[in-house]
Amino acid sequence: MIVQAEKIFAIGDIHGCLDKLKTLLGMIRINWNRDLMVFLGDYVDRGPDSRGVIELLIDLRERHAERLICLKGNHEWMFTQFLKGEDQDLFLLNGGEKTLESYTVGEGGIEIPQSHRDFLDHLDLYYETDDYIFVHAGLRPYISISEQSPEDLIWIRSHFLESSYDWGKRIIFGHTPFPVPFIEANKVGIDTGAVYGGRLTCLILPDFEFIFT
Repeated sequence: MIVQAEKIFAIGDIHGCLDKLKTLLGMIRINWNRDLMVFLGDYVDRGPDSRGVIELLIDLRERHAERLICLKGNHEWMFTQFLKGEDQDLFLLNGGEKTLESYTVGEGGIEIPQSHRDFLDHLDLYYETDDYIFVHAGLRPYISISEQSPEDLIWIRSHFLESSYDWGKRIIFGHTPFPVPFIEANKVGIDTGAVYGGRLTCLILPDFEFIFT
């Protein structure tokens, strides 16, 4: 269902950078009665406080359920696979150890609240409005949004990045880090490498204004 909004605030990959997220949210002037906020996924791994990031997002969603969209990134997929006992090495090799550190309690025990597991299990793969498609990684060219594979939506890179295909709506995505936002006629990438020393980015639509921290 499309939620009518005056402005949409899209935020790129956070990767456990809770301080940057808090700073960015403090810079955003959102009206929760009229606007919409979309997080593009990759909340966990590599950064110092994945648990804190998810806790903040859960709190935001509890207070603004109809105005907050949280998408699934490939790192959330890896985390859920790990929690099911599958693909554990893949998770750990991609920054998962930092995530587990943030959930460590007592003498090295790992405690992941059920609310966090539920959050990870109920993330959307994409969100569509009249003018935009929001997705973590991108879309495969020449395929409609309804026929895209979940794997492509959270993992695709070159086939999407190198394509000039027009899906009928501009694609707003994260996943692939750039020093500055990646802007083309058919797509805009807003992962600006917060966890690698870069900035965390918010794109405000339809103003096409950027806020960085």
